[in-house]
Amino acid sequence: MASEISFAGIFAISATAACFAEFCTLPLDTAKVRLQLQKRGEDAGVSKYRGLLGTVATIAKEEGLLALWKGIIPGLHRQCIYGGLRIGLYEPVKAFFVGSYYVGDVSLFSKVFAALVTGAIAIAVANPTDLVKVRLQAEGRAGTPRRYDGALDAYCTIVKQEGLVALWTGIVPNIARNAIINAAELASYDHLKEIIVKLPGFTDSVLTHLLAGLGAGFFAVSIGSPVDVVKSRMMGDSVYKNTFDCFFRTLKYEGSLAFYKGFLPNFFRLGSWNVIMFLTLEQVKKFFR
Repeated sequence: MASEISFAGIFAISATAACFAEFCTLPLDTAKVRLQLQKRGEDAGVSKYRGLLGTVATIAKEEGLLALWKGIIPGLHRQCIYGGLRIGLYEPVKAFFVGSYYVGDVSLFSKVFAALVTGAIAIAVANPTDLVKVRLQAEGRAGTPRRYDGALDAYCTIVKQEGLVALWTGIVPNIARNAIINAAELASYDHLKEIIVKLPGFTDSVLTHLLAGLGAGFFAVSIGSPVDVVKSRMMGDSVYKNTFDCFFRTLKYEGSLAFYKGFLPNFFRLGSWNVIMFLTLEQVKKFFR
């Protein structure tokens, strides 16, 4: 991140880039959440959702095209807070760990550690927006009645019926997920970009940003998918007592592969999300330099 741009500037640029990427890729995220919440019991009969395109088509056909953007308001709320903080804090935290006057390539370990810290801090603040987003995305699947009339109603209803602390439901798997995914995304993007620009014929260009963004998305999904499934189930279904109950019940009744449900749509989602976000971020940063 550019040192000549203030933290407030980086925060605003990061939040804008994250919101744009969120809007473009939310249908894939909605499909991913529906696939992750689909239990083996449903799979044993006639599966309502089959694959990425099938899930998108089913949602659009049964609930309307706009249903693919369910949760867009809390999704944008989330990216304004989470996206702005995790990216805005990354460079200052990384500089803190290695020293402000450090010269040379920063180690991968320092990048990963800095991204873990910023991801955890950012999602601890933004968890309520994530909860509401998942709750709204879950509506419409089999056996799930409509409970909320939009994002604001969801926030108010959850607080009224479940208490203020309920807005931080799933905080443990969510911190684990987002700290891990943030480390996989930011650290890998940072590191891959460094490697790519050193290759013959490559510069700090759009192609470099695209390749590094795709790599960041792949690492993020591969590493974060199990905690992502637990997080989605904790937030979208109230049958679990806690994080460990969700994890062990899923493992016991559905097997280890259940933790990679929705892997393909998740990769399409995070791969395209990272490409759009990092391309937008880099271009806007260049504009303000």
